[in-house]
Amino acid sequence: MNLRQLEILRAVIRHRTTVAAAEELALSQPAISNALKAMEAQAGFTLFERINNRLFPTTEAMALYEESEAIFALHARLENRVRDLREQRTGHLAIVATPPLAYSIIPPTLSGFLRRRPQTRVFFDVRRYEGIIEGVLGNVAELGFALGLSDHPGIAHEVVHTGEMVCVLPPKHPLAERPVISASDLAGFPLIGLERGTRLGEAVRESFAQAGAPFQPSVEVRYCNTACVLAATGVGAAVVDQFSTQQGGHDLVVRPFTPATNVSAYMLWSEAKPLSNLAKTFRSEVRNASRNLAGGGVSGDASHEAQAQPQLEATRA
Repeated sequence: MNLRQLEILRAVIRHRTTVAAAEELALSQPAISNALKAMEAQAGFTLFERINNRLFPTTEAMALYEESEAIFALHARLENRVRDLREQRTGHLAIVATPPLAYSIIPPTLSGFLRRRPQTRVFFDVRRYEGIIEGVLGNVAELGFALGLSDHPGIAHEVVHTGEMVCVLPPKHPLAERPVISASDLAGFPLIGLERGTRLGEAVRESFAQAGAPFQPSVEVRYCNTACVLAATGVGAAVVDQFSTQQGGHDLVVRPFTPATNVSAYMLWSEAKPLSNLAKTFRSEVRNASRNLAGGGVSGDASHEAQAQPQLEATRA
């Protein structure tokens, strides 16, 4: 006896007529009657007693009904699971990001994402660039987020935002009133530099070299957020990515920096494994959030974003 036959049997037991069972199952009444005859022939015993145009299940039929209860309960749970997956109401998403993106664009995007999917569980880790690559290639995370990217076999990537590095200054810095800060302007002032060998650190050094300006940091740090914290306390000026200025809690003056030093935000994922629907949706929401970064001019405090132009082009590493 197959599942469709059991479904018909259960409907007739509930309604006691073939007409009502047919309406529930969107079948014709003759189809229900023929199915009952076929079931009785297969089973080798009577399933219903017919009394006054109503069908009363036999003891054997009720035994089948009770035994099949677990099957249909499991089927109902499976249908609910499929619906939840289709509507992305449950599931698990793992993401990793470098600090500039982990503390700026990801949190508000993640907040809205989870608010619409309260039963979804998320693993979110903040790592150095190398950890992002390892996490994506090792299937620790479906999506990775980083500033700057080198080619890595097996990793697909997409540029979600392209902007420029900015200069951050303590509020009372002698250069605070200037609308734009150049590398040459910073000569002679205490400077917070990004670590040599890092992508952003090398980009800033190249910009100073291009301008013919000396690069002599008093303090060297790995992360732009650290540079912002130190700049806010008066340690010196720093050239950082625009995302790090948005992390809040910093009393900073933020100005455009010349020569222009481009910096791009990337989303990464493995080419070896298709993204889940949850990951695809989160990727789409990050794209939307990144569009909001465009067009916000640089102002006198860190609550405003560095001016940037969005770039949304899918590429393959």
